[in-house]
Amino acid sequence: MSTRVYDIAMARSGDKTDTSNVAVWPYDADDWEYLRTHLTIDRIKKRFGPLVQGEITRYEYPNIHVVNFVMTRALRGGVGLGLTLDPHGKAYQTLVLDIDLDDEI
Repeated sequence: MSTRVYDIAMARSGDKTDTSNVAVWPYDADDWEYLRTHLTIDRIKKRFGPLVQGEITRYEYPNIHVVNFVMTRALRGGVGLGLTLDPHGKAYQTLVLDIDLDDEI
């Protein structure tokens, strides 16, 4: 049986110009270590593929059990310039929540 991020965590996404970020935190603090270990930049890169053309930086906030991913060149120029269906990147949290944490990278 595989574990998807949504099985153990919630997420929130935001954006500024052409940069998107997704913060993820577990429902239960006991799942923090598993989430922290398995939700890697490589998994994010695999999931987003060509949607993110820039750098992906991962930040950990262990005191509040959050992993935050900041993705540059991720919104095709942002709200004012891009022609993407979701220029704000609000749906990016859904892409992260659907990642299989047990899948091979």
